[in-house]
Amino acid sequence: MNSNCKAIVLAAGKGVRMQSEMPKVLHRLGGKPLVLHVIDNLSHAGLKEEDIIVVVGYRGEDVIQVIGNRVQFVWQKEQLGTGHAVMQAEPVLQAYNGILIVACGDVPLIKPETFSLLFSTANDPKTGAVVLTMDLENPFGYGRIVRDEHGNLQRIVEEKDASPEQKAIREVNTGTYAFKSQLLFKGLKTVTTENAQKEYYLPDALTYIRSTGNIVKIIKLDDPVQGSGINSKEELAKLEDIIFKKSKS
Repeated sequence: MNSNCKAIVLAAGKGVRMQSEMPKVLHRLGGKPLVLHVIDNLSHAGLKEEDIIVVVGYRGEDVIQVIGNRVQFVWQKEQLGTGHAVMQAEPVLQAYNGILIVACGDVPLIKPETFSLLFSTANDPKTGAVVLTMDLENPFGYGRIVRDEHGNLQRIVEEKDASPEQKAIREVNTGTYAFKSQLLFKGLKTVTTENAQKEYYLPDALTYIRSTGNIVKIIKLDDPVQGSGINSKEELAKLEDIIFKKSKS
């Protein structure tokens, strides 16, 4: 990566299903908080830490204390969805015109080379955004990737808004993207809360980006473990077990 890349890490949620007062991104995997895995992997991909913006909300001071002064922070005071979270970073990025990676603080195992691939793919002049996807045997809870007859991205449908046919789709959104920054923030201005959760969905900005004639590309992970998000203690334990077994093999 070069200086024409910055990143936003979404780390504002409580994580109700973790059944803990601790912010979800501070739960540990392999002895390290989830959000630090994400920051370290972005850094190892070549991103300067001052170019990483972490969005905090629930018990944000605790998250800031754990991360330290390595990165920039912005606050999401109300939890109004992923699109709303990214909107909070716009004031510090108004003068920026480049590639913007958006990553989730609870998806800890995306490799540095994957972040680099997202950047290089988004750097194409005709590409407006890149979505990182994966296939899951049980896609419950994830946004489904709806492709058109040519195999291109048509839209991303969240679980609660999906039809039975769409729920049968196994290709899902990891919540990780690369955008042309100015296209993203223009697109976010078109996003509404007309959905089952009454939230601003970040993937809805892709509709605007496609409408401008820019291509939205898809990169599908070979290994879904890399894109696995943590939403419960059971999922955390499962990922811990996978990492342990890999370290022993």
